[in-house]
Amino acid sequence: MKIGLQVLALLLLGLLAYLGFWPVPVSPVGWQAPAAPGYQGAFTPNQALANLKNISLGAEAGPEHIAMGPGGKLYTTVASGSILRMNADGSGIELFANTGGRVLGFDFDAAGNLIAADAYLGLLSISPDRKVSVLVSHLGNAPLRYPDAVVVAQNGRIYFTDASTRFGPKEFGGTFEASILDILEQSSTGRVIEYNPAIKATRVVAQGLSFANGLALSSDEESLFVAETGKYRIWKIAVAAQDLNVAQADPQARVLLDNLPGYPDNLMRGQNGKVWAGLVKPRNSTIDKMAGQPFLRALTLRLPRALWPVPQAYGHVFAFDEDGKVLADLQDPSGAYPETTGVTETADRLYIQSLHANNLGWLPKP
Repeated sequence: MKIGLQVLALLLLGLLAYLGFWPVPVSPVGWQAPAAPGYQGAFTPNQALANLKNISLGAEAGPEHIAMGPGGKLYTTVASGSILRMNADGSGIELFANTGGRVLGFDFDAAGNLIAADAYLGLLSISPDRKVSVLVSHLGNAPLRYPDAVVVAQNGRIYFTDASTRFGPKEFGGTFEASILDILEQSSTGRVIEYNPAIKATRVVAQGLSFANGLALSSDEESLFVAETGKYRIWKIAVAAQDLNVAQADPQARVLLDNLPGYPDNLMRGQNGKVWAGLVKPRNSTIDKMAGQPFLRALTLRLPRALWPVPQAYGHVFAFDEDGKVLADLQDPSGAYPETTGVTETADRLYIQSLHANNLGWLPKP
């Protein structure tokens, strides 16, 4: 009996030592999460995103970004590294290119090249004849860790986000896994970068973002809307800013939408002045309560993954104007279409982007 108790005590001590000291890849930083607003006001619960119509992607999954390209073709990126092209009604799906990485965001330049933010490879250009070339893979001597979103200005300059300089998908098991680590750590190393193809030069527009994600240009192209996923907010930052740190007050940057009810992901220009945003996951009270407790966040990674406080599934996208007023809000509390990352709006449809769905969801516009 005595020996059994001693063994039990040793096992308990071993478990406590493991939970307290086993190495984890994060060094969490304490921060003060705002009290979650819940679903109210402009975000009152609704079913507008339920019962989506679907376009089958066959064996592919994860239409994380969708855009209309030259000739009225619809393009989307999927988890396999492929970029698919199809007619606007979903017919005629074909493989346009495969980068061998994972393209998250993309846009088209004036020459019809597809400019892609590949989370594994960097900023890429894919010509209309499908030739893939690397535009930017390093900033200085350091490799880009997590290219995420990209937008091309009319003057040809390219803006893209490097979501984290700490955790890259290549080193940490994939895009979803790396994003969890970065948001859990809260070291806020995300940044917005400009690439000028005319002189092949890069510069940092803004830094200090907790997982810099979606990106869109204002209508006058003098400002960038930037989704800061890890802190539930969307910024408006001057294109002319130079290495601006958002943690320090600066008139060139302001929070446009704060304390959102979920994690903002992609940003896309819509019609009639709208900017669409996707909330990939809803807020989680356990995660918010751990904001100021770095030790507990590190301990979380020592638990089996099934015990991690992963937010529930909840479909949610919304549109806002350039002053931050919410213009439309579409939800599906059932989360049947998982991880809604954004919206692509055309004259007659809303295409719903998703991190993990095995089809492409859409809604006819009223």
